[in-house]
Parts: sequence; structure tokens; C-alpha cells
Amino acid sequence: MAASEAVPYAKTGGLADVVTALAMELSALGHRVTLLLPGYRGQATQNARREVMRFSILVMQTKTEVTVEEELVPVTEASHPLRVFLVRYDPYFDRPGIYQEDHHDYPDNLDRFTLFCRAVLHVLRALTEVQGEAVDLLHLHDWQTALCSVYLKALPGEYKELHTIKTLLTIHNLGYQGIFAAEEFGKTGLPPSLFSPSALEYYGSINCLKGGIICADAVSTVSPTYAKEIITAEYGCGLEGVLSSRIDGILGITNGIDTKVWDPARDFYLPARYTAANLAGKQVCKRALQEEFGLPNREVPVLGVVGRLTFQKGFDLLLEIIAELMSLELQIVFLGTGDYDLEQQFKAVQQKYAEKIGLHIGFDERLAHRVEAGADMLLMPSRYEPCGLSQLYSLRYGTVPIVRRTGGLADTVVPFRPSTVESKSATGFYFTDASSDALLSTIMLALRVYKEYETWNLMIKAGMSEDLSWRRSAQQYAGIYRAMAEK
Repeated sequence: MAASEAVPYAKTGGLADVVTALAMELSALGHRVTLLLPGYRGQATQNARREVMRFSILVMQTKTEVTVEEELVPVTEASHPLRVFLVRYDPYFDRPGIYQEDHHDYPDNLDRFTLFCRAVLHVLRALTEVQGEAVDLLHLHDWQTALCSVYLKALPGEYKELHTIKTLLTIHNLGYQGIFAAEEFGKTGLPPSLFSPSALEYYGSINCLKGGIICADAVSTVSPTYAKEIITAEYGCGLEGVLSSRIDGILGITNGIDTKVWDPARDFYLPARYTAANLAGKQVCKRALQEEFGLPNREVPVLGVVGRLTFQKGFDLLLEIIAELMSLELQIVFLGTGDYDLEQQFKAVQQKYAEKIGLHIGFDERLAHRVEAGADMLLMPSRYEPCGLSQLYSLRYGTVPIVRRTGGLADTVVPFRPSTVESKSATGFYFTDASSDALLSTIMLALRVYKEYETWNLMIKAGMSEDLSWRRSAQQYAGIYRAMAEK
């Protein structure tokens, strides 16, 4: 597996959680898994690390020396450890940010991830030639690793030792495609003929993800609904034609979560633990959350927001109705970072409604756990959501999600309806239109149901009883791997 981030090494969002949890679960199922990551700044862990490779890669006629360090991460007593390779080239990766700094992308991101992709294939070649390992499949994640499949297909002579390796490209968010100026194409080291509409050219620019979609042996995404959405003009982000042209289709596998890390009965980040059978600790968490965000200790519903403050996440819709919400008996806590303008708007409303709104700009893993545990409801009004993890965490923690019906949110939240209430299967609320009016109406419905103690507790317990682990999803991936290997 190759990815640009994974916990605990580097994280900007859900991709990091998914990559690590999937790799660990595959290892637990008995597969030999090696995870390749860039060697970013500040990646200290408790595991021993050693240098295992040092080699030169030719980039733009210049030899670049790369170091690879190895960690072995224990999984279970009966399984192989997860092997993590960190590709070190400090001029590219020893930086304060992963992709950007001060809200601006690094201008050499194409250079950085081209080098990483080249290094990934060099490592695979070394494992094959020197250590005699049989690598069956290379699982790629998002645009940062998509060029690996392009190199394997476009440069078979250079990577002849790897001709039997199949590639699976998983799209975690189609909104990020790795688009760069045409004049940078030479940096990829690919033949000029590949800068064409049938390959990497995209409206006069380079599109790394497009190249990966075309060249990978299989393409998947992170929920069944999103797999259907991205072949439409509304959600395809300009690549719907390329995606639709794949004769084998786009596979959709819903993400799981690490139920050992996210477990309210054992979560050491929380001031109190609790279970579906005994929710007393959740009330302790709520009071502590109010205090942590500087809110009055009041018996009102607390709505939580955890995520990137971006247009995609629909948080501008929330700003449009903030005045109406502030007239109600509730409190809202925000944890996230994202677009500068949205951050400033949220800061302004927090200052205006300091008694009802708590705000933390930035990412804080521990605080995310406490918000999931202490809030009564979670807001996710996303315009699109490939899968989403926050709603899965909220279900696990007995926090009822309010979501837009899209992507993985539609696949994982059972909406409040008479039939689902009767069957005791309702776990949350969702709305269809990406509008502030629809969001407000759904919040108002949730606030009314919140007052119905018995119904609300049934929803909490239904969510907490869901199987959200990675086991089922990892088994689906393993099935795809086997099918690809047999072709």
C-alpha cells in the first residue's frame, strides 16, 4: 500500500485513519502488508526504526538520493507485523506542512509526489530483486500515488521486474486530483505522448488522478453510493467520462473505523467512559465539553461539528442559519480548520454568540474524541461526502448524526422515519437538498425528537450497536485483491 498520509505518521483528514486501519486489519486477516509513506517531519513513534535502503532516482536528469527507513508495527500475536517504509528525502518532505503552508499549496507538489511514486516502485523492485519477495498487488490511495500505475503501464521496460504486479487505485475524494500546469509535464519523466486527452492531459493541464484512473487495473472508492455518484456530471468533478469508461466499473466499499481506538468504553481521552447499557458517563463528557469550550453548564442539546471548514462540507449552509439557531435553546461546538474565509466567519459568530458557540480552529485528535462523546448530535451538511468518518465515530459514541443524504452518509445513517422508529433501526437524520432551509428543518426535527426521551435513547442504542469495524470492509478488499491476482 502506498499513501501520502497515515496515522500516527501524518494526518490532515480521514485518509490517514483509513489507510492505517485497513492496513492493520488486512494484517490481522493474515496478509503480508507493507505500507509506504513519505518521511515527513516529526514522525517519531514508539516503534524502533532502521535504515533499510538507500538509492538514487533520476529526476529531470539529476540524481536524487533517497533513504528508506523501516518500522515494524505489531498487530496481533498470530499475524505478521505491519511493515512501514518511510521514504526520506528531506528537501521535499522535512517541512512544517504535508501539502501546504499558511493555506497555500507547496508549489513543488508535483516534484514531491513524482519522486515519492518513483521511490515506491524502486522499493518494490528492490524487494523483488534483492530480497526475493513476491509482491502481488500495489494498492494506491488518491492522486499523490496515482502515477505509480502510470509508470508501470507506460514504462514497462524500466519496471520489467514488476510486470506481474496489479494496481488498485482507491479514490478517497474526487475533489482532489493533482492538477498542475502543462509546462511541468517533463518533471514526471513520462513520454510526451502521454500528455494527451486519452492520458494525463486535462483541459490543458496535467491531471495525476486521471492518469491513475486510466492506468490502474482496478478503481475503487469508499462507499457504494459515492461510486454511483462520481459517474454523474453533478459529482464527477470533470472526470465522470473517464470513470464511466472503465468497463469493470467503479467498486464501492464503505470505510470502517478502528473500534479499538474509537471505543467510549475504553477511550482514555474522555473524562468518563460509558456503554450503550450505561450512558451515565456520556453526561459527564457533555458537562466537561461545555467547560472545555467555555460554554455555560446548561441542560440544552449540544451540537458538535468536527471536520474541515470547507465549501464541500457545507458549513457555509450552517452560517446562513446561525441567527435562527441562536434563537433556540442549544449550544454548538466547532472543531476544525480549513478555508481562511470560513474560519474568519466562524470566529466572528463565536464572538457574537459566545454563550452558545464554542470554537477551536485547528486539528486536535484528543479533542475530536471528546466532541464525539460529549455532543448530543453531530452536524455533517456535506455537499458531497465520499464516505465520511465523523458520522461513524458519532454512531459509535451515541451521538446522533444529522447529515445530508449523499455518498457514504446515505450508506451509513438510517434516517428517522415512522417505519425505522417502529423497527428501532433509526440512527440519525438526513436531508436531501443542499440548502440552508433543508438543514434548518432537519435540525428542528432532531431537536423535537431529542425531547422524546425514549425514542432518542433507542436511536442512540441503535447507532452504538452498529458493526462499524474494518473487518467486513477489509474482507471485501481482500476479495478484490484475489480476483485481480487471478486475472
